Amino acid sequence: MDADVIVVGAGLAGLVAAHELTSQGRRVALVDQENAANLGGQAYWSFGGLFLVGSPEQRRLGVKDSFELAWNDWQGSAAFDRTDDEDSWAVRWARAYVEWAAGEKRSWLDGHGITFLPTVGWAERGDLRAGGHGNSVPRFHIAWGTGTGVVAPFTRYAREAARDGLLTFHHRHRVDELVLENGAARGVRGTVLAEDNSPRGVASSREAIGEFELTAQAVIVTSGGIGADHDIVRKYWPERLGTPPREMVTGVPAYVDGRMLDISARAGVRLVNRDRMWHYTEGIQNWDPVWPGHGIRILPGPSSLWFDALGRRLPEPCLPGYDTLGTLKHLRTTEDIAPHDHSWFVLTQKIVEKEFALSGSEQNPDITAKDRAGFLRERVLGKGAPGPVDAFLRNGADFVTADTVEELVDKMNALTDEPLLDAALVRRQIEARDLQLANGYSKDAQVQGIRNARRYIGDRLGRVATPHRILDPAAGPLIGVKLHILTRKTLGGIQTDLDSRALGADGSPVDGLYAAGEVAGFGGGGVHGYNALEGTFLGGCLFSGRAAGRAAAAQTA
Repeated sequence: MDADVIVVGAGLAGLVAAHELTSQGRRVALVDQENAANLGGQAYWSFGGLFLVGSPEQRRLGVKDSFELAWNDWQGSAAFDRTDDEDSWAVRWARAYVEWAAGEKRSWLDGHGITFLPTVGWAERGDLRAGGHGNSVPRFHIAWGTGTGVVAPFTRYAREAARDGLLTFHHRHRVDELVLENGAARGVRGTVLAEDNSPRGVASSREAIGEFELTAQAVIVTSGGIGADHDIVRKYWPERLGTPPREMVTGVPAYVDGRMLDISARAGVRLVNRDRMWHYTEGIQNWDPVWPGHGIRILPGPSSLWFDALGRRLPEPCLPGYDTLGTLKHLRTTEDIAPHDHSWFVLTQKIVEKEFALSGSEQNPDITAKDRAGFLRERVLGKGAPGPVDAFLRNGADFVTADTVEELVDKMNALTDEPLLDAALVRRQIEARDLQLANGYSKDAQVQGIRNARRYIGDRLGRVATPHRILDPAAGPLIGVKLHILTRKTLGGIQTDLDSRALGADGSPVDGLYAAGEVAGFGGGGVHGYNALEGTFLGGCLFSGRAAGRAAAAQTA
């Protein structure tokens, strides 16, 4: 055989699985359709957020967390409702993952040299119900080095294993078929693609120059999701989220094409929960794109006013940073705004300076470079918006600024095919919100949320602007941001047991076949259920990749 185990996909889950295998002396063939520059896959481009429970970072900030609270949050968010069928393994994966996040995960990451910023982010603040979706406390730990830093040790392990003869890279090899013999996975067949030396993330050639076949005792599929293929996203778009957008921006490189899902299904693997997906509503067009349709997500603090395409404030819990899919559902199912694929933030210069962060390793050069002094200088002590945010203010096609509401609305209307916004309506809503700041208490849910956030020292110091009137001239100028739907994650996929063994149509494991990462719904075919708590995508790749590598190593002993 060509190897003990073939790993299909050189993203984070594949690299983690390969490390588990080679550290136990197994020979690995790592197969990927992209060139060597793309090791680490989509995870390389991420912000590097990881979900941890009861961490030292939380305790230092006065955050009281526990497994019980996190598991309650996870269940309320996931809303598993197919527990006798498609969710049967996902529920078990979810509990195992939360136990890991509350236990070994922090020390395991430390053992690989992955460390964190001292602050902990409060992502997905939820739907305002104790038993519903969302994080009750901050749990979003940002790795020094962002996603690049999370990927780095596993990339290094792979190269060291290649040097030692335990791992062989097969770049520009596209898998078209899983080879089964007597019901057991024994290899892959596919197409050799022409050499392409494009930089990381740039769409590469699909010119075929040959064919290949590799054999092994086991195969691990870690090929990622569907986010770059808008046609597939629309095909599986669930009715509960209304009509799919006609236009979206793309939050992942072009190679995140979902090909291995149907290829695996043709080999007899069971795919589940394909109607579950995770897309963002705060996408903006990248003024300096890497891949086609490249979009960036704004990671907002809680203070920006959010308006629909017709200029009406979104209802709670559709607030910045609260309920991603709840907001998506509102925008896509409300009859008079569903025909429009955009919404708006309206904010002040004071808010953008304190509250705007951009997702992605390349949008956070100080954290990616582990430049602690630069981070302190730029984000804590600096005046003005962080450099990458300021670049979007100056160059971004979706940003406009003005000194008055009327001028701002005119510029916002100029960014759409027809003028949908009425300045008088927008002004009335802003003025009503501003009146809520006259006291230390309020009936406005968003203002309540701002004050709740500022009780947390991590938000008060570096994430949430001092409450102020949007129309306060001292806080200006006013800023309008046109927001697009940004494609990102597949939440369903190959159903797996807790050893990451791929299951067949009858629910039994396919001998020698494993799946991990996004292609497996980050574990079990959908560990998140319907909603994610954030910081759980990279973590799902780490956890399921580790399980797959360990189980395949045991099988091939």
